[in-house]
Amino acid sequence: MPKLSEFSLIDRFFARRAARARASAGAGRTAHAATLGIGDDCALLSPPAGETLAISTDMLVEGRHFFADIDPRALGHKALAVNLSDLAAMGAKPQSFTLAFSLPRADEAWLAAFSDGLFELAERFDCELIGGDTTAGPLNLCITVFGSVPPHVALRRDAALPGDDIWVSGTLGDARAGLGVARGEWRAADAGDAATFRHALERPEPRIALGLALRGIAHAALDLSDGLAGDLMHILERSQMNASVNVDALPRSAALSRLPPDVQRRCTIAGGDDYELCFTAPPAARASIEKVSDNVGLCTTRVGTINASDSSDSPPTIAWHDAAGARLTLTLQGFDHFHAD
Repeated sequence: MPKLSEFSLIDRFFARRAARARASAGAGRTAHAATLGIGDDCALLSPPAGETLAISTDMLVEGRHFFADIDPRALGHKALAVNLSDLAAMGAKPQSFTLAFSLPRADEAWLAAFSDGLFELAERFDCELIGGDTTAGPLNLCITVFGSVPPHVALRRDAALPGDDIWVSGTLGDARAGLGVARGEWRAADAGDAATFRHALERPEPRIALGLALRGIAHAALDLSDGLAGDLMHILERSQMNASVNVDALPRSAALSRLPPDVQRRCTIAGGDDYELCFTAPPAARASIEKVSDNVGLCTTRVGTINASDSSDSPPTIAWHDAAGARLTLTLQGFDHFHAD
């Protein structure tokens, strides 16, 4: 069989699959599909009337964001999922994406599995591949995703208000627990828990439905990609607020609850790769948020409060406390891509 060239690789594993997905969607595709996709120098996008484009880019690098032995199908899923998660955090509806990547070699079996994982998720969220690039080199994946949202309901980081509740979706810490198990930092209670952690690390679920449902209800939001301690600080910095967080209220899975308490705390507060939503909303919205949670089939947990800053010149702070209200002195920080633990 002849070796794959750059263009035959793109055509066989990506362009043809994108065309099949577009054809199978047919008349059911949303009105904001690309007016021109793969095959030209640029793609052309038209957001729905009255909406604006939401755009985000994420890069995944082997050895930094995923292990070399990761299942390529899982990697295809994660590469798009982490980008879709950014759209969810803005309350934006997915539209399309581009894919640029370098590969050490053109392995057909690897590419088939990777593209399967990628398109399974893309088709689930009606998100069309519209272009990209590929070259030889160390394994590196970069996706740019496009969505749309009416500007007046976009969930921005700078919109938190004093008295807002702080909420998180799902459970926190399983992905970091999975990283710790893989690194040998700690051991899972059993094989089932280890599989739970590995799945969380490799197959995050973008909370698109929740983000869309929070339009007009939540004030500020973001996705927890680098850990609660670091990511919540981004909302506080942009909104010029402080926060108080009940560490004991942070939701965790049964698997995580079987790890030592200090590991649980490290994973839920400072662990990355959760891709759950953290958002703020007024206390009057509690019933609405509970209804939203029921409608989308996802638990949401109230974990803290937004507080006014003492001064515009003061850096934002997070006051950590336990369920009894006792203050905790914590030095845990979120994931840093240049100084990772």
